[in-house]
Amino acid sequence: MVMKKVLVAYDSMTGRTEKMAGHIAKGVRSAGCEARVMKISDVKDGSELEGYDAYLFGAPTYFKETTGSMKEFLLKARSVKLQGRTGGAFGSYTHIGNGPRTIYDTMEHVFRMNMGDMNPFNVKEQILDAEKGDQACKDYGKALAQKA
Repeated sequence: MVMKKVLVAYDSMTGRTEKMAGHIAKGVRSAGCEARVMKISDVKDGSELEGYDAYLFGAPTYFKETTGSMKEFLLKARSVKLQGRTGGAFGSYTHIGNGPRTIYDTMEHVFRMNMGDMNPFNVKEQILDAEKGDQACKDYGKALAQKA
């Protein structure tokens, strides 16, 4: 049996979404899949995103939206054939968590990915700071990996 490969690509401004990405990757691995964690600023072109069975894209909500860096990343990702691949979106927020919804909607409607019932995953920053969100992040990663 070939091990499924999952890409966890993220943008982080304060380190919280980066922390989420790490815990999500642990959840992916607990489901028996390979997880690669990649900061979106390290992605030079879309070809670096090819070859995965599932994709998790994450960014914090900043001024009620996803970050500008994530928007640029999604333009790069558009060049990759992601149609039909399993996808999920995640991020942290303080007041309103719209950022992951924007990522999720782009993955579902523009890239035509298989988002199924994996709704965008938001964790309030105060919960992450108290380390209560760690298990929830792992559970989200595991659920996505099992779906792949």
